[in-house]
Amino acid sequence: MNCVYCGYFNGLVAYAQEVSGRTEQYWCPIKHATKIKSMHNHYHKFVEFGDYEDYQNKLLQIRKDYEELKSESEKTEHNAT
Repeated sequence: MNCVYCGYFNGLVAYAQEVSGRTEQYWCPIKHATKIKSMHNHYHKFVEFGDYEDYQNKLLQIRKDYEELKSESEKTEHNAT
């Protein structure tokens, strides 16, 4: 029973982290001002804190990457059914 609980809980946490990472990538892809301990898989695409010009230049590309990720997920879901 312990393994089932841990597997479920770890999966739930991973799912929540993925959802929050994708949301942050679309709406606010800016790295934190201070170093953070745990980063999601999309964090490396974000622009540096305080770099307004880079943010303006890369925002559309970062959002496009999100859209490509979204369509990739939809294809995977469609193939699974």
